[in-house]
Amino acid sequence: MHTRLNQAQPYALALFRIVMGLLFACHGAASLFGVLGGAMGGGSIPAGTWPGWYAAVIQLVGGSLVVLGLGTRIAALISSGSMAYAYFKVHQPEALFPLQNGGEPSAVFCWVFLLLIFTGPGALALDRLFSRGGTESDSEDRAREQAPAVTV
Repeated sequence: MHTRLNQAQPYALALFRIVMGLLFACHGAASLFGVLGGAMGGGSIPAGTWPGWYAAVIQLVGGSLVVLGLGTRIAALISSGSMAYAYFKVHQPEALFPLQNGGEPSAVFCWVFLLLIFTGPGALALDRLFSRGGTESDSEDRAREQAPAVTV
């Protein structure tokens, strides 16, 4: 069973990346264009408004790049940082815990994108098409397949 789960890992990671990137991009689209219910109950954020409009641009662009698996680690780094900023600057001053201050989405997205910085995009990423001779994750996957399996 461990072998099958290990073989499916790059695809599970890709599915995770695609779903989380899409959810993040939808937040940006809602804020910028007023779609999907709009920003904070309706409408859109006026262009250039700090920090909301810039955060929405990062959400839309960063989320789209993560969905495509294009520049995933850099897009995840910028997205994670923007969500850390959102949490500590906007939500945390209201109360200590995310459940109390409404910062759960910011906290979750921050950690999700931090994870993607370290794991990479997984399978089905455009990064693999544009790299020469495979990506780091390809060589890591080959090394993992050749390494002895550890069972617990």
